[in-house]
Amino acid sequence: MKVMKTACAALFAAFSAQAAAVGSVADVTVFDRSEGRQLQVYWHEGRAYVVGKPGNEYSVRIRNRQRDDVLGVISVDGVNVITGETAVAQQSGYVLAPYRQFDIGGWRKNLESTAAFYFTSLPDSYAARTGRPDNAGVIGVAIYRKKEQPPASLMQPAPFASGELSRKEAANAAAPDADVHGAARDARREDRLGTGHGRSEESHTRHVGFERASSHPAETVTIYYDSYRNLLARGIVPPLPYQFPPRRPAPNPFPGFAADPPA
Repeated sequence: MKVMKTACAALFAAFSAQAAAVGSVADVTVFDRSEGRQLQVYWHEGRAYVVGKPGNEYSVRIRNRQRDDVLGVISVDGVNVITGETAVAQQSGYVLAPYRQFDIGGWRKNLESTAAFYFTSLPDSYAARTGRPDNAGVIGVAIYRKKEQPPASLMQPAPFASGELSRKEAANAAAPDADVHGAARDARREDRLGTGHGRSEESHTRHVGFERASSHPAETVTIYYDSYRNLLARGIVPPLPYQFPPRRPAPNPFPGFAADPPA
């Protein structure tokens, strides 16, 4: 019986851990850095949502589940987190080693630093402040597999390939998943959340080459976010359980000696 209980507990823990991850080629989660916790995912009409707390810093956490490198092109509020351009899936991204996890915690300013992501009101978001507020409230990760290289005896010299597709390839590629860039338009409330351009912090990286197996992503992960109040109003998250106020001690008829009143 003890063995069965242990096994059930392990299974429950495993399922609980997966409840906050989205994706199959790679696991994508949102980590609240201010509170040190992974945000729960709520599924509604086939879409994944997380609750953002205004003012809290967060990171987009990606874990590569493959035996080879993958490329992740990350979009926050419809903006590429590396280049600051209006995002399309064919742009530059981060190369992730096999089975490794990487946290993207901010807008990249250079190879040594980023400006931290934090949940904020729409007018204060980086997207709105740069004139692109329409897609606030959505995180997108386009995952590309690496092109397999032929055996050494058949390998031919090849030019250096950057993480970004050529202009011709990008033009011929299909448009990015509409959910990443358009679905957030179904909620144009001015009180919805966006992502701010926060404090500067060290984040070292370097340029590497990556040749994509295809001009189309192997997988596109989309996670929407908003405040608890807004998601509750839309029926996406359940109401919080009622918190009973702390019980006040009953008055004591014999508390002790009489003290002098204040002067």
